[in-house]
Amino acid sequence: MKIITSISQMQSTANALRAAGKSIGFVPTMGFFHAGHLSLMEAARQDGHTVVVSIFVNPIQFGPGEDFATYPRDLDNDSRLAKEAGVDILFVPQASEMYPKQYQTSVVVKGLTETLCGRFRPGHFEGVTTVVAKLFSIVKPHVAYFGQKDFQQLVVIRRMVQDLNLDIQIKGLPTVREKDGLAMSSRNVYLSPEERQAALCLYRSICRARQMREEEGVREVRKIIADIQKIMSLEPLVKPQYIEICHPETLQALEYIEEAALLAMAVYVGKTRLIDNCFL
Repeated sequence: MKIITSISQMQSTANALRAAGKSIGFVPTMGFFHAGHLSLMEAARQDGHTVVVSIFVNPIQFGPGEDFATYPRDLDNDSRLAKEAGVDILFVPQASEMYPKQYQTSVVVKGLTETLCGRFRPGHFEGVTTVVAKLFSIVKPHVAYFGQKDFQQLVVIRRMVQDLNLDIQIKGLPTVREKDGLAMSSRNVYLSPEERQAALCLYRSICRARQMREEEGVREVRKIIADIQKIMSLEPLVKPQYIEICHPETLQALEYIEEAALLAMAVYVGKTRLIDNCFL
């Protein structure tokens, strides 16, 4: 596995791969790998691509008071895991090169970024779309892989790619969970044992919502959300930020489930913000 830290070297390497007829499968990450990240790398490898993984804790997608400074980092372990997963190139750019002093450009997707997490994290998705657009320009992938746990991010990036006519296929892969159902997240490391147990209310909420929809035939959104609120109210360490059922393409809130629907949740467990979702 080759480790590249220079933007120009990554671009020249990508150009050479394309000139040689190779396809590039790209997994952008902020590092501190878990099984969810590794599943994306494995998918890219199984698809037959030259696999490029980036690690970049993107400062401009963190708001004031968020966890940029404390976000978990372990480049040595990440490098080992990436190599074991069959990654060909690990791209680890520096913030000073990604955003030099005179940097003045951003990429903004409207509408889709104003719901769900976007209501509570102003500027977050502008930071995401800007860095992903830059990484796409540097890595020049044919296919990019994202997890569905960050579902709003996935929808926003798909819209950016479509609106800007970027010749990149976006693949969303299912959320990877622990054995007890907790969605894997780099931020799970923040949780105390008690908070870790309390966080399972997210998965219990998903199971109850699916039961109501699939077994009981409930279509009224307010009834499903009410049951989820009851489940979460039993956990004093959990403070919901939002619980919404929306259309999975427009992310607009629904009152009644007719066809496709997405349950999306964000909660604070102690000081740690966790998100989860599922299709209903």
